[in-house]
Amino acid sequence: MLRKRSLWRARAPISSGEIRRIERWLATARVALALALLVAIWIDPERGKYSLWAYGLLGFYISQGFFTMLLLRVRQRSTLAFRLLVHSGDIVWPALISLFVAGQAEPFLLFFVFVLAAAAYRWGLWETVGTAVAAVILLWAESLAIHLHFVEWANHLLGRFNLPPVTVHGADFEPHSLFMRSIYLIILSLLLGYLSEQQKQLRAEKAVIARILARVRVEAGLSGTLQEIIGDLLSMYGARNALVASQEIKSQHVFLGEVHSVKGAPTLLQWLEPEFTDRQTYLYESNADAAYLGRQHGGLVYYALDCEGDTIRDTVPAVLDNLAKKHTFDCLTAVSFELAHEWWGRVFMLDPKLTGDIEDELRFLQELVRQVGPAVYNVYLIRRLRMRAGAVERARFARELHDGAVQSLIAVEMQLDVLKRQADSRPQAVSRELGRIQGLLREEVLKLRELMQQMKSLDVDARKLLGFFHDTVERFQRETGIAARFVSEVGEVDMPQQTCRELARIVQEGLVNVRKHSQAKHVLVRLSSHDNRWQVVIEDDGRGFPFSGRLSHVELETGRKGPVVIKERLRLIAGELTIESNPGRGSRLEINIPQNREVAYG
Repeated sequence: MLRKRSLWRARAPISSGEIRRIERWLATARVALALALLVAIWIDPERGKYSLWAYGLLGFYISQGFFTMLLLRVRQRSTLAFRLLVHSGDIVWPALISLFVAGQAEPFLLFFVFVLAAAAYRWGLWETVGTAVAAVILLWAESLAIHLHFVEWANHLLGRFNLPPVTVHGADFEPHSLFMRSIYLIILSLLLGYLSEQQKQLRAEKAVIARILARVRVEAGLSGTLQEIIGDLLSMYGARNALVASQEIKSQHVFLGEVHSVKGAPTLLQWLEPEFTDRQTYLYESNADAAYLGRQHGGLVYYALDCEGDTIRDTVPAVLDNLAKKHTFDCLTAVSFELAHEWWGRVFMLDPKLTGDIEDELRFLQELVRQVGPAVYNVYLIRRLRMRAGAVERARFARELHDGAVQSLIAVEMQLDVLKRQADSRPQAVSRELGRIQGLLREEVLKLRELMQQMKSLDVDARKLLGFFHDTVERFQRETGIAARFVSEVGEVDMPQQTCRELARIVQEGLVNVRKHSQAKHVLVRLSSHDNRWQVVIEDDGRGFPFSGRLSHVELETGRKGPVVIKERLRLIAGELTIESNPGRGSRLEINIPQNREVAYG
């Protein structure tokens, strides 16, 4: 089981940036520990009567720590070879300096603890145990060297070069003492490694949930989102295929989707035509919220958890026979979900390769469904709201066409019929009436074009916004005959895409209001940037608003004045509207939007 738990790390590998931060923290801790040891020796000099070789090794170790810190500051990556080299030095250092100090209570024993903690922090259980085994091997090798009189040979060699002799405390390297020290190191490595493995599994679970939550995108739709999530689960567990069965609670309608794994890559989600027996096969009644069924040692093994994650002691449900008849598998997992009392169902994975304890894996799947389910349901709600909004918008356009263009065209047809009868008797009146009808048709054509512009989806971002304003103002001048001009005081625009879209719609709405209500002859649209705010000004020389003076956004809201559509769109992007009106001489709309701020629903 411990071997399987360590495989959890493969599901959420650590990024290179995180590895580099870990190495920098360890390098800082290494230097801090060595400096703290120096302070301890300075405070208690009696305990610190070590040989010159011990002080030399300590100085070398501190220098190595500072050099490692500098390398990590300069290097952009921390390779595996570099980490192994540094870790090997950390293993050799405590084993080597232990030759020159006495007693297991010496502060130098902290370096054994540090190297084990570093292995646990970097990797996990087995790497930590391997570090302890390597340290034990070095200690026993030193014990063997002492008993083979290697120290006497080294002192003889050092004496020839007038160097201080090596003083070794051989009592600590007697087999009994060394055996106890080895046991301490192995037990400590198991403890630190196990705790590290638990922490890394928890981190991996959170990383996997975050990664799958990132797959939930409104743009992909419900089917696309389910495709991404189930495909990720198939790849992570190495399952052969997955099934998602759901039922709408109100209509009792059953939906069944399937994703296969072909050469390690998931296929597209296919929605199958539900059969009459699918409800009994996939949506059977059971107290198990998550379950596992597999074959072990020639028999069937069944694990089940309730909604609270507690184990259910039960036999294999007979309803799973229907599933076994429809699909061939050696093992399967099933986890239930419920979405706001509107939908419920199960997700099945066939032949998954579990990398941990079965009950722990089932609890993880439960937690995954609990956190991802609401996000998927939000996608469903947003898509449904968009469909309803689209239906409402289409109904509005149909009403606009019926009450506007269609009624006007019917009236024109009736007037033309009357004029046709009067063409011979009243030619001058007919000519005047034809001119009026021509103006009416021109007005309806402009209305139809405005409706078409509103129906189009805008693909406007920061790169296209200036060009869009220029084209919109130019088209307005060409179609209405009103002199219009666009001026930009900024060379580049840096706005979120949704802000660009809303601002484009606001300018379109402002120009429509000018054409309908102002009777203006000149219009100016200007874009500028002041005090970390984008500013758009729409100015005309028409009739103005039915008030005089300058009203702020708050005053417009309080008095219920100003264009409602523009105020609604500004609310979505945290913008403000100020109107300056001079009846008979024109008006000025000033729109201010804060920079570097997301839209309200972005």
